Amino acid sequence: MFKVIRDLFRYDGRFRLAAFFLTAVTVMIILSYVSPYDPDKSFVVAMDMPPSPEHIFGTDSRGQDVFWWMTFAMRNSFFMGVITAAVSRVIAILMGLSAGYRGGWLDRFLMSVTDTFVVLPLLPILILLGFLLRDIMNQFLLGFILALFGWPYDARLIRSQVLTLRERAFTRTAVYSGTGPFWITIREHLPFVMPIVLATTINNILWAIGFEVTLSILGLSDLTRPSIGTALYWANQHGALVAGVWWWIAAPTLAAIVLALGLYLLLTSVNDYIDPRTRLRLIGG
Repeated sequence: MFKVIRDLFRYDGRFRLAAFFLTAVTVMIILSYVSPYDPDKSFVVAMDMPPSPEHIFGTDSRGQDVFWWMTFAMRNSFFMGVITAAVSRVIAILMGLSAGYRGGWLDRFLMSVTDTFVVLPLLPILILLGFLLRDIMNQFLLGFILALFGWPYDARLIRSQVLTLRERAFTRTAVYSGTGPFWITIREHLPFVMPIVLATTINNILWAIGFEVTLSILGLSDLTRPSIGTALYWANQHGALVAGVWWWIAAPTLAAIVLALGLYLLLTSVNDYIDPRTRLRLIGG
């Protein structure tokens, strides 16, 4: 692992830039635990103050320091994305491995379920669920709901990989040696699909944060908890642009861009390193 990170740092500028962005995100998340301000309290600082050395991102119309409030927002949005990615990866792996290796009626049934989720009109469903569950909605519940819809494309990718793996010689050897289907998929096939799992995990985190922002702007998430989406919601509710409080909009927008670019650049650089052909070209082989 150390050698991989060393090579990526040495040869890939995208990885270095991703490390810079994600380090900034990590620092903001850590700072949320030592914040001098309670994010649930309003009017603790002067209102609508522009960015300054005392208030790096300025203050908002609710009397809150935008920088310190955004540390909580970054933490909650990122953890919600991680919850979505973790739960949906488990579903995608189970569905993809089972359908790809078992084949037959199980493959047809699981892929029928997968295709059903693929064609569902996701945004209207999430808006409906957000409206129905508004009173109990929180970051964990939202992450879990998004996870239930975030796995079908990735399950199909995993299945396609396993369809080729089950015809390989090492799979036949494992079958002839008496290894059960479960352990074949876990020990023999899962390591080969982990690059897909890694790539789709990063993509799923971005996907989940995007939907969280969309639902929050519509007022259908937990608006009492700081997040990138709720920051934009409250800025819009108070007419930040009309009032000239542009930094209230700029801060969550910048945070979203830094997080998205960091994860995207990490994804592309790691994907190129995993592929032997692009890795050799990257390191000058």
